[in-house]
Amino acid sequence: MKQDVLGQALLDYQNGKYSEDIKTYSSLDEEDTLPLPYLFRRYEEMPLLEQKALQLCKGSVLDIGCGAGSHSLYLQEKGMNTTCLDQSPGAIQVCKQRGINTTVLIYILDFNGGPFDTLLLLMNGIGIAGELSGLGIFLMKLKSLLKPNGQILIDSSDIIYMFESDADGGHWIPDEKAYYGEVTFSMEYKNIKSEPFNWLYVDFNTLKRAATYHNLNCELVMEGEHYDYLARLTHI
Repeated sequence: MKQDVLGQALLDYQNGKYSEDIKTYSSLDEEDTLPLPYLFRRYEEMPLLEQKALQLCKGSVLDIGCGAGSHSLYLQEKGMNTTCLDQSPGAIQVCKQRGINTTVLIYILDFNGGPFDTLLLLMNGIGIAGELSGLGIFLMKLKSLLKPNGQILIDSSDIIYMFESDADGGHWIPDEKAYYGEVTFSMEYKNIKSEPFNWLYVDFNTLKRAATYHNLNCELVMEGEHYDYLARLTHI
């Protein structure tokens, strides 16, 4: 994204200039709001699914798409060796201001560090893959950053519920969609709007098939309250 909308919003909040939240627009014809305080939440304020993921973290951790660094901050306070990675300059600056020891400003597919014991992708971090066609490449990249006994912790959602259903229980999916979990978003903050970007939501069965194809085990760790879930991927 040419405009670092997220990063600017995070910086404003961090520096005491909070006056409005981020507006999001999606190809699902939905306008929504991303509250900035939520991105700075403490462990006690996180959903149980995120808390479970943090409890499962071990060894060296790479927090991919770290945002304001709330997950890494908690792990670091617990004495864990955590690296925050994001392609948003503003997000990385905020992580540094909040006291995160190790940060990397880069797009994950261009990153060649590691290997790590745990790769953490929360708040639908797998969305970075963009489209279902990019999921395999994304998983292979994650696999390359993982130690032999390492793990990938991913949460996502099955958004089939957002589509109209018929009497037989089927759903009406637009013909132009290769996969119903492919969504295009844009963000707006203080009249600055990002360019549209692709974001992927993947149901667990689709994730498991893709993981198996790329020689990764895929375990369903926990299901959330609204079609969301936490998965754990490991080497076969």
